[in-house]
Amino acid sequence: MVSKLTSLKPSRTCYALIMPAPFETPQILYEDNHLLVAAKPPGIPSQSGRSSLPDMAGLLKRDLALRHEKPGNVFLGLVHRLDQPVSGLMVFAKTSKAASRLSQSFRTRQVQKLYLGIVRGIPDVDEGVMCDVLSRREIDGRVRRVKDHEGYVAELNWRLLSRDRGRGEALLLINLITGRRHQIRAQMAEHGLPLLGDRRYGLMDDRDQAVPTVALHACCLTFAHPVKKESLSFRLGPAINPSFSAKDAETFETYLP
Repeated sequence: MVSKLTSLKPSRTCYALIMPAPFETPQILYEDNHLLVAAKPPGIPSQSGRSSLPDMAGLLKRDLALRHEKPGNVFLGLVHRLDQPVSGLMVFAKTSKAASRLSQSFRTRQVQKLYLGIVRGIPDVDEGVMCDVLSRREIDGRVRRVKDHEGYVAELNWRLLSRDRGRGEALLLINLITGRRHQIRAQMAEHGLPLLGDRRYGLMDDRDQAVPTVALHACCLTFAHPVKKESLSFRLGPAINPSFSAKDAETFETYLP
């Protein structure tokens, strides 16, 4: 069942508008003995892989080791991911117990994940739901819609925040229900609303080439603390992502003050 977008009433709200320099320690919005929440700039991988670039988990582990003077390996559990070109909020676990409980919260859809996205095209309605079956693997370099028995169910809903009729673009607030690979980027493209600046799923015309990265930003996270059980809510404006304009940031602040 698809949940509706709800207004956020955070027990803790954190703001961050300054983009850190490349490969410096990412900005940490919140930290306690069990978890930390950080701002991921676009271009930095969530976790090391085939790329030799510094990644969020590694940069934060280094910071924890230096600040707390910890010898040896520092534990930091990665409980969810953002695509490398995407910016926004990420939560990490500092203990194995917190990692297990946070991972369970993500798997059982107990975490609210809101994104800002600029799409190429203006929807005919002010809000909508997308429910598709996406391929388990990339097909010709992309995740695509497939028949029911061939993939994973992917669900999201969205709300229109603003229109730019001159450019034929719209700013959407996207509530990600499931968490499939490239889900928002793939679904938006499959529905004729590709994200601005998306080098894989976008139009790749002059307008897409004019911005440095995909205009997709994880702006809000709400979840239960893995130990204390209190509700935590964090928000982050899109200024960390240069593909969003100052006007987009103002719209975000107006909609989610």
